[in-house]
Amino acid sequence: MDTVRRNNVTVTGNPQGRPVVLAHGFGCDQNMWRLTVPALAEDYRVVLFDYVGSGRSEPSAFSEDRYSSLHGYARDAVEVCEALDLRDAVFVGHSVSAMIGVLAAGLAPGRIGALVMVAPSPRYIDDDGYRGGFSAEDIDELLASLESNYLGWSAAMAPLIMGNAERPELGEELRNSFCATDPDMARVFARTTFLSDSRDDLKSVRVPTLVLECTQDAIAPREVGAFVHQAISGSTLVTLEATGHCPHLSAPEATNEAIMEFLAALR
Repeated sequence: MDTVRRNNVTVTGNPQGRPVVLAHGFGCDQNMWRLTVPALAEDYRVVLFDYVGSGRSEPSAFSEDRYSSLHGYARDAVEVCEALDLRDAVFVGHSVSAMIGVLAAGLAPGRIGALVMVAPSPRYIDDDGYRGGFSAEDIDELLASLESNYLGWSAAMAPLIMGNAERPELGEELRNSFCATDPDMARVFARTTFLSDSRDDLKSVRVPTLVLECTQDAIAPREVGAFVHQAISGSTLVTLEATGHCPHLSAPEATNEAIMEFLAALR
């Protein structure tokens, strides 16, 4: 199947600019980057896509076997880069896509030349000497709730993930995005996301990397940002004046400024 159609690939911005690939997180789609695209479009070639099982991707391409591992989603990202013949692209990944970007950069080093990790987490479950933010029991309950009543889970979790309780429209947007995702495909992506452990993969990163964290994030606490920064040699850590897990929606100006400064320094 044609990758561009399979992943609903959209290309905009400056055709002569360095490519910047924007990759969404769990339960989302490329529309979540709509406040970032205008900041990039003048100088950069902006590539957006939906992972199979999300957004307007081709549902018939979904395979539980492939997408039960983050490597399956990384293959989506690499195949998008190959289909467009991207070279030295900057991969901007939100949440679990930050780790997918790490894997994709390892699979296709010539195609991905830098990483921006927005609210990343290499492991959501606490471990000895590591705080991921959740106990194993927390994640088991989260997944059980999602699998038994996906719409109810979406309504309960979206405001928590988004934060910014004083702006309920943000949580409502995330809830709507969750609810637009096929529950069976969301179940697979959720298990892949919340049970993953990509900590060792961070040590393999050899490209310039920006790590963006928020001052308060119920999904990826500050300790996680510090861990990622320490694990990736030469990375830059920026703490945004933002709360919640989706700063590209809740604080787009601060998020865009940090990304643009990083991109400018790559030139």
